[in-house]
Amino acid sequence: MSDDEADPELLALLRKSLGLGGGAANPRAAETKVLENAQYVFDNAIDVALNPAKTKEAAETIWQQMQKKEYSAQTWAEHELHPKTKDEATVDFIFTMDLLNFSFWSDQEDESKRFAIEYRGKKWTGYWSLVAALQRALEEGIPITDPEFWVNEEACTDERLKHVFRSATDEEMPLLEDRMECLREAGRVLCKDFEGSFANCIYNSNYSAAALVNLLAENFPCFRDETSFQGRRVRLYKRAQILIADLWACFNGESYGEFHDIDKITMFADYRIPQILHFLGCLMYSPPLDNHIRSLKTIPSGSNWEIELRATSIWCVELIRREIERRHPEVKNERQQQAQQKQQQQNEAFGNSNGVTEIEEKKCTTQKHSKRQSLQEPNVAGVNAILIDFFLYDTMKDIEREGRETIPHHRTRSIWY
Repeated sequence: MSDDEADPELLALLRKSLGLGGGAANPRAAETKVLENAQYVFDNAIDVALNPAKTKEAAETIWQQMQKKEYSAQTWAEHELHPKTKDEATVDFIFTMDLLNFSFWSDQEDESKRFAIEYRGKKWTGYWSLVAALQRALEEGIPITDPEFWVNEEACTDERLKHVFRSATDEEMPLLEDRMECLREAGRVLCKDFEGSFANCIYNSNYSAAALVNLLAENFPCFRDETSFQGRRVRLYKRAQILIADLWACFNGESYGEFHDIDKITMFADYRIPQILHFLGCLMYSPPLDNHIRSLKTIPSGSNWEIELRATSIWCVELIRREIERRHPEVKNERQQQAQQKQQQQNEAFGNSNGVTEIEEKKCTTQKHSKRQSLQEPNVAGVNAILIDFFLYDTMKDIEREGRETIPHHRTRSIWY
């Protein structure tokens, strides 16, 4: 950006101060209600229950393993397929990635016949097949992460998108038609309401994770992961939440990933975390549900079984997080101390914050983004639901590769996860 161009963050804040931002009236007070809804489902569930003793045991095991592996948000960027740059193009990549981050399981028993993306001399399956497809497309000169491209009917044809997601096997990417519709729908919303940039959604949310989740659910139908359970609205918001989590992890809690309320994000209710929670003895299923899952039968999206599986997993991870903090209070203290140090550093660098306007304060924070990134100083500590989810997902994949899984994952085909 040249010196003559206006700072987009400052413009977003100015618009918001004038009531033109279109975001939440008070982002700092925003709540997603995901955790509250998950607890309601758990309290009224019939076919999925928790084992309190095993949940507490799992909490300590998870904590010890995370410490042993030095597991943190920085682990996210270490994978060879995840973006290594830290700029707005990376924001576009992550938005595209999580826009399409759903339903990768295959009915093929023979792994060699399952959908896979060939990239950099390897075949990638599951979630990594999507990331590999996006990276491959960009290297081929296809602007697959550009919303303007998605809404260009002449350039972004079905055939070109099928080329982007072409498989190395005879099985094509699951729900490919739905993915193409998600791209075009999101492109229309971004180009119409957010000047063609997801970064503007972040600005409009005032760096509130909860406000950004709500903005996604309100403005993008394909992120509106909601259902009803016993007559009550239930919000699960898997992909909206993991989008914020990926931004937070990629940018190490700074710049586009600096969310002051990141701990309002819950785990991401999919089909892998319930599987490992059952493996650990935390989740218990009724005989009919257990038999259904083991028989590899499909569970309809929005059914009571599916809602109970997803919501109880969210509540279980929250209990695990609380147990870790109870047993290791230094985890919470470390994060609080870090937040205080951060505020003190900003005050020392830019003067007393009491005499700084909101826009000036945001400008100070923006200027410090580049400084902290260049020094590679982490801005995340302790443990939260995001890190527990990331760790459990990676661990389950390891267990699967080693052939040690004790129950298959449940099978629900939908765009929500």
